[in-house]
Amino acid sequence: MQEATSGLGDNLKRFRKATGLSQEKLAQKAGVTYSTLSKIEAGYNTNQKVLSLMSLDTALDVTVTDLLGA
Repeated sequence: MQEATSGLGDNLKRFRKATGLSQEKLAQKAGVTYSTLSKIEAGYNTNQKVLSLMSLDTALDVTVTDLLGA
């Protein structure tokens, strides 16, 4: 598995920590698996489904653009 650029992962981790959520709690809140969230934060999961990103942005009260750093 190749490591991806970490922009999305770093942003996701930053927003998650700012809200005081653990990876497990955010995964539950967003309706994604802990494994998916962990891989995104680590920069390994580069094939994000739009639905996963939309669930995460809603759970963190940010936009997909915020997560992507665009």
